[in-house]
Amino acid sequence: MSIHGELPELAAAVMQPGFVGTSAPDWVRRWLGAGLGGVALFARNVESPVQVAALTAQLRAEHPDVIVAIDEEAGDVTRFESRHGSSRPGNLALGAIDDPELTEAVARDLGRDLADAGITLDYAPDADVNNNPANPVIGVRAFGADPELAARHTAAFVRGLQESGVAGCAKHFPGHGDTSVDSHHDVPLIARSRAELDAGELVPFRAAIAAGAKAVMTGHLLVPAYDPELPATLSRRILAGLLREELGFQGVIVTDAIEMQGVSRRFGLAGAAVRALAAGVDAICVGGENADEQTAIELRDAIVAAVRSGDLPEERLRDAVARVRSLAAWTTRRQTETGARAIADAAAEPGVAVLAAPPAARGSAVGLAAARRAIKVTVAEGGPELPVTGAPHVVEFAPARNIAIGSETPWGLGAPLAGLLPGTTSRRLTADDLDGLADRAEPVLAGADDRPLVLVVRDVHRHPWIADTLSAVLAVRPDAIVVEMGIPAEVTGGVHIATHGATRALGLAAAELIAGPNVPAPAAEPVAA
Repeated sequence: MSIHGELPELAAAVMQPGFVGTSAPDWVRRWLGAGLGGVALFARNVESPVQVAALTAQLRAEHPDVIVAIDEEAGDVTRFESRHGSSRPGNLALGAIDDPELTEAVARDLGRDLADAGITLDYAPDADVNNNPANPVIGVRAFGADPELAARHTAAFVRGLQESGVAGCAKHFPGHGDTSVDSHHDVPLIARSRAELDAGELVPFRAAIAAGAKAVMTGHLLVPAYDPELPATLSRRILAGLLREELGFQGVIVTDAIEMQGVSRRFGLAGAAVRALAAGVDAICVGGENADEQTAIELRDAIVAAVRSGDLPEERLRDAVARVRSLAAWTTRRQTETGARAIADAAAEPGVAVLAAPPAARGSAVGLAAARRAIKVTVAEGGPELPVTGAPHVVEFAPARNIAIGSETPWGLGAPLAGLLPGTTSRRLTADDLDGLADRAEPVLAGADDRPLVLVVRDVHRHPWIADTLSAVLAVRPDAIVVEMGIPAEVTGGVHIATHGATRALGLAAAELIAGPNVPAPAAEPVAA
């Protein structure tokens, strides 16, 4: 029997709540002193690397081994660089290059930046196999549609992160790729047999486990081949049976955000958290709009009540706490080791000053180099040559935002091209802007005159309004340059440039191609504010 007074501390140890603000709120600091095991950072918590380092130092002053997690995929989904866009290319671009050593180098570089800022767990890589082109939430976040390709790059990403002292977290188990439903809004159905899952979705997760991934994130997915009733996050058959017993994973199992409709609509926040722990989860991620103390109290009290009532075995809770604390100890030890090694390496290089703290902000040289390698150019017969002559007119087509991608994160070609070619003009159009127009080409062509025309799109194959407008414009301007910053399922235009993602690095790489080698490129990355 436990001392009941200990249960609140055990319940707090398995929680990873988010919070609002760029410094630690009083309630978070109090909770850390009372045993809170971790926190989750989002874009709202990030202004600059120096600010994040100060924030994590505040957290560690209360709890030295606290797990500080962030949802940083280093692609279209970025929190650490949300204000400028990622200085790295993202998973689909890395998969298109298909150089696992490069993927490992990009992840190692990311891990160093995160570790310098005091972050110890990254909710990455995305290990999903994007085998459904209609998927509204994964897409460019996956390395690709081939399980073996996704597996080798998932393993490489895990190795790179963890070499830098940041724990990797493969997601969204057992695989979010084959669905046309977003689990932020509903429960996606993965209607594949066990044999199909074994040959497809599970391949990258096996690779992540073999690479030593310290964590796996569950997906709020209904997978009838294993459990016809409960989504994976709440399914003991999937977490204990498949992930622990069949695949042999012994690290930390963390939920995707527990407030997502895929689990909370049916069971509520507290009910979903308790059921997840009972099923085999070790840590509960709470982000979104539920980033306040009252939510944390609700979840902690529900966990305590479930143990007291027998709905959640105390042994299961203690096992979860032990795994969380083991991960926390690993991250503390690894970051101490990697930090000491970095200082020693710097001291051994002539002319290199040893700094007590990282620079205020730095971009990713390896990220930009990788982005340049990811670009694929297809020129139609008789199409225009690159680079362009003169300042172009850029039109960006903006589909409805994927909720996983921050609304504050910039994307597109207008800004980087204007930096390289002064006089560049640009505009952005949505479906509403074009709705009901008899001539959809007119607003696109307005202002272009006889200048080079650059049309920037994302996932044309999923958005008929973009496809229809492109057809109308290309009938008038077949020489237009089409830049696809999503999945390049279709090739159109006089020149088609596939970037395989919409990160800042990929935008700059595409802009360099259009502007030409004689135009001086800007500094790789601006200094964060």
